[in-house]
Amino acid sequence: MNKSLFSILSVLFLLISCRDDQKVLDILADYNRSMEQKGYRFGDRINLPEEITDNADKVTIGFGDKETSEMNIDPKFFEYGENKVTFSIKTKNGETLSQDATINVFSKNKEQDISYKIVAEYPHDPNNFLEGFLLEGNMVYESDGLKNSSQLIKYTLGSTTPIITEKQPDPIFSEGCAIAGDKIFQLTYQNKQGFIYDKTTLKKLSEFPLPNEIGEGWGLTFDGKNLVATDGSNKLYFLDVDNPSRVVHKVAVGGYNDIYTQLNELEYHDGFIYSNVWHQPYILKINPKTGEAVGKFDFKKITEENTKDDKEHVLNGIAFKGDNMLVTGKNWPKIYEVAIK
Repeated sequence: MNKSLFSILSVLFLLISCRDDQKVLDILADYNRSMEQKGYRFGDRINLPEEITDNADKVTIGFGDKETSEMNIDPKFFEYGENKVTFSIKTKNGETLSQDATINVFSKNKEQDISYKIVAEYPHDPNNFLEGFLLEGNMVYESDGLKNSSQLIKYTLGSTTPIITEKQPDPIFSEGCAIAGDKIFQLTYQNKQGFIYDKTTLKKLSEFPLPNEIGEGWGLTFDGKNLVATDGSNKLYFLDVDNPSRVVHKVAVGGYNDIYTQLNELEYHDGFIYSNVWHQPYILKINPKTGEAVGKFDFKKITEENTKDDKEHVLNGIAFKGDNMLVTGKNWPKIYEVAIK
């Protein structure tokens, strides 16, 4: 074979190979797009099309510093919600093809619709842009946001007159708060810092930087061991109560058909974490060990009553009075006590 013919055949082979490789990548992209909306559940298998598997010696999925060749949705590698991954395909002709994808993982069980009955109503100061809401005994502790008006206040349930008010500096936008022992911990929205107060006097004891893993401070609660924070994603961040700048671990939250980003105000009660979702009229009941949303309260009626004049006056306050839940929101004039059925 002369050199000219050999060169032509080599080019043709290369063109055919490149075309086949692109076809494999196109098929993979189509498959991933079709599955992104449908999603997977733990235990499911990723069944790649035969056009891919028939042309591959090996397929792996990469997760940053981890990878697996097992095509199963395994919690060792995947979590609820969006999983940004990279497929690597070693083809039979020796090429290695790579493609980024998003694999959405949902829970196997539908959230239980939890029924309730409103059994009492209490006044709430409609000037308070509520971000954190706590009840201990008959005492309410409330973190109110917005720049130039953020504050931590303490008042008796049934009254709107503060017993103590601790105002934050003008640049601070206060967010969620939690009681742990004789201290109150408070997050800030985008100031990247948190505050610790004496629970009795509300005097500031110290400050701490928010962990780098938390982009913004949103909700906060205490589970008896760790502080638990949200940052507007679907993640629960468990923080060391003795060093709140350290993330002990994190858990992604997911539902049967929802990823539940923008988790906001939090409350821990009787082994579960309760969270509202920003701009949504419901509260989730979450298993903190797995991240599965196991139940949902629909507060659409009372939310609509309180947001008709301003859509930013959203549901955003959760506390417990015994086994009854207290619910309120930003600039709401009422606190609702509901008995869970």
